[in-house]
Amino acid sequence: MTTLADKTILSGADNRPPMLEKDMYDSWKSRMELYMINRQHGRMILESVENGPLIWPSIKENRVTRPKKYSELSAREAIQADCDIKETNIILQGLPPEVYALVSNHKVAKELWERIQLLMRGTSLMKQERECKLYDEFNKFVYKKGEILRDFYLRFSLLLNDMNIYNMKLEQFQVNTKFLNTLPPEWSKFVTDVKLVRDFHTTNIDKLHAYFRQHKFHANEVRLMHERNSDPLALVATHQMT
Repeated sequence: MTTLADKTILSGADNRPPMLEKDMYDSWKSRMELYMINRQHGRMILESVENGPLIWPSIKENRVTRPKKYSELSAREAIQADCDIKETNIILQGLPPEVYALVSNHKVAKELWERIQLLMRGTSLMKQERECKLYDEFNKFVYKKGEILRDFYLRFSLLLNDMNIYNMKLEQFQVNTKFLNTLPPEWSKFVTDVKLVRDFHTTNIDKLHAYFRQHKFHANEVRLMHERNSDPLALVATHQMT
């Protein structure tokens, strides 16, 4: 099981903050928090984002109260003041241009953080709509007439990759069954062979594709035979040649 510490280490592998994608706000927020924690004085950075920046201390001088200069801050206060600036820069670096343009006038990290959340409020619904669309694409996924095995495999792999981006869970058995049952008739012999000898809970479509690729010549022969038998003109030509 991955611990928070593990995730923190992973989040710090890249020195650039994670970039916000509009329909994946919740994921970005979580990764950004881990990124902040992994910075120097990370806890102070994150607390400032959540609770607001340093309340600048004041000092009484010649009977007049004034804000402290930076050089007059205590060691902890100076660190907090630096973190307040750093966290704003971190958030702004993780924004795409169109979002940056809408929020860059906010210089306080807490206000900036809340403004982004407000802008992205509708993204959970967008994410749900996208998931529904991907599930629908998976259920309706079919072989295209004339498509070669490699193109069929790549299309299916890309669909699974899109679903994985949204953390959409599919059982391995379900994925393998869909892949096999969608193949055209010329692969039926090899589909039957696979169903008899493969464990659908442990194999994957990469291994299935590698197996079928070894037999594509035979499958093409079967397809051509079916096409000749279903085309009267091709059948007559075959008889004449015979």
